[in-house]
Amino acid sequence: MTSEYRGLTWDHPRGYNALAAAAEAARDVAIVWDKHSLEGFESRSIAEQCALYDLVVLDHPHVGEAVAADCLVPLEDLFAAEEFVHLSDAAIGRSLVSYLYAGRHWALPLDAATQVMACRRDFAEAPPASWEEVIALAERVPVALSLAGPHAALSFQSVCGALDAEPPQPRDHFIDRGIAREAYAILMRLTSDTTRAAAGLNPIAMLEAMASGDGPALCPLIYGYVNYSARGAIAYADAPRGPGGRIGSTLGGTGIAVSRRAKVTPQLLDHLRWLMSDAVQRDFIPAHDGQPSLRSAWTDPRIDAAAGGFYSATRATIEAALIRPRHNHAIAFQTEASALLRAGLLDETPTDSVLDAVEAAYSRHHTPGAET
Repeated sequence: MTSEYRGLTWDHPRGYNALAAAAEAARDVAIVWDKHSLEGFESRSIAEQCALYDLVVLDHPHVGEAVAADCLVPLEDLFAAEEFVHLSDAAIGRSLVSYLYAGRHWALPLDAATQVMACRRDFAEAPPASWEEVIALAERVPVALSLAGPHAALSFQSVCGALDAEPPQPRDHFIDRGIAREAYAILMRLTSDTTRAAAGLNPIAMLEAMASGDGPALCPLIYGYVNYSARGAIAYADAPRGPGGRIGSTLGGTGIAVSRRAKVTPQLLDHLRWLMSDAVQRDFIPAHDGQPSLRSAWTDPRIDAAAGGFYSATRATIEAALIRPRHNHAIAFQTEASALLRAGLLDETPTDSVLDAVEAAYSRHHTPGAET
């Protein structure tokens, strides 16, 4: 008898098509995949999603909330330890480590992404390598920051990363104040009319605008979507570096988690293993609009050529990308901090007023001593 499951993913071809095709091809397990918007990750709690679905595609800032709600099955209860050793070696960057929280893994890194630089294909110059070069370029061509939704906070964290500050994992304050001031100043210098016009665009909408020729010429930090490179609409490059040469980027991507409501069978686990296998990550997933998480796929010249050079152009960034805060209430903090930073940049609010408010939000949403 075939086991039946319900899954929830997101409604971009990168998030849905490969999973739907895999479910259609499966013989011993039946999975029906529903989809929600990119913003759906923040619009409903992970506990609510897990009450409705057996499999949930999520991003790593949700794991603290999920552990607090006890709504996911720790994958150590389902897979052998040696499987995690193998996957740890195989996954690119911190894609697997981002789902390791409180000593256990809570999702398999199905999809790998991070903030990178995106340029319109008609952009004739070499992409800037540093934040100083981005600022200089913005005096001549339309450059926009990605500030919508959580992305003001994520861009801020990435610039701090380029300046050698990692997000808290955890600690009693969010970002060192001196580095935070430097990062805010960089973002303020790039809050131009072009940024203001694009302030409501999520990454997909921004990339669509750029691909159509109506958007900015360049966005220095935006989550990379291989789909736009594969069709020749967008050229990507590594995220800008700080004065010390460090790339600053905040890891994205998604993982596939098993909820407590699922009746786990060997057939389901075999399907998940199949999705994470080298052959599927290098062939099936790219062939169905997906963005793989294994290093073997990111370093495969054949896959890179089909993707318009996306993987080779951004691999150094994803290898260096930082993990976001993942404590319980991290999503609430990310949402509030982003709203504060976005408003501060658009309204030209004095630096310390904005940073004080961000630190206060971190204090409210973070429990000292929480595990990461």
